[in-house]
Parts: sequence; structure tokens; C-alpha cells
Amino acid sequence: MEKEGNFGTIQHEGTVQKVNINSVLVKISSVSACSGCHAQGYCSLTGNEEKIINVSGTYSVKPGDTVTVLMKQSMGYKAVLLSYIIPFLIIIACMIVLVSFSVPELTTGLVSLAVLVPYYFILYLFRKRINKNFTFTIKT
Repeated sequence: MEKEGNFGTIQHEGTVQKVNINSVLVKISSVSACSGCHAQGYCSLTGNEEKIINVSGTYSVKPGDTVTVLMKQSMGYKAVLLSYIIPFLIIIACMIVLVSFSVPELTTGLVSLAVLVPYYFILYLFRKRINKNFTFTIKT
């Protein structure tokens, strides 16, 4: 992941997997900080993960081409907000309310975690609408 200049874009190198009429599938590899370690092949902590990104639009690329996938940095912040910050605030708020009513700690913890099930279900229901906000572009 690299930030490009003052424009606030995040970019990843990737390989074109498939070209459709109105979209391109690009495989990117997310590598952890361990990628430069000499013991990487022997360690179980290595965090290499491949992801397939669907980039909407028409581009003059073909399968096998190396491209750069770009995303606005603000979209990354939105993803962090939806996936980490809001759930954290929900858990904390639930715990504060339950503790103030003298609910036992075990019940407080379990209920606080269970409250996330409806939140993530709502995110799942609105996934298509949310995905429309997360747009990627390709730089060849």
C-alpha cells in the first residue's frame, strides 16, 4: 500500500485476471511486514493474502497485465469506521448501560458481543449500497 502525493490515494500493484465488458478483475497481494524476513518460508505468522478486486469501467488491459489499483484514501477511512470504530462504540455503549443496571459481568460481555450480530447483519443487507461508494480505478 502506498500513498500517492497529496491526492490521498491508496494504490496496490496487481495482475489482471479477467476482463469483462464493464469491469476488470484484478488480483492483488497484501503482504505483511514479514515479507522481507529471511525466515518467511518457515514461519507460520506470514501474512500474505491475495484478494480479487472488481474494478468497474472499461480499460484497455488484458489478462496477465500488471496494473496499479487506486482507491481514494477517504474510502479507506470509511471502511475502518464501518468495520472497527462503530462496532467498538456499540460494544462500549452496551457494556456501560448493562453495568449501570448491575447486570453480571459474564452476561454483560456476552450481550455486548451479541449486539454486534444485528449490526453486521444490517451491513450485510446494505452491502450493495455500500459497495457503490467504494470505487476503484486502474492506472496502467
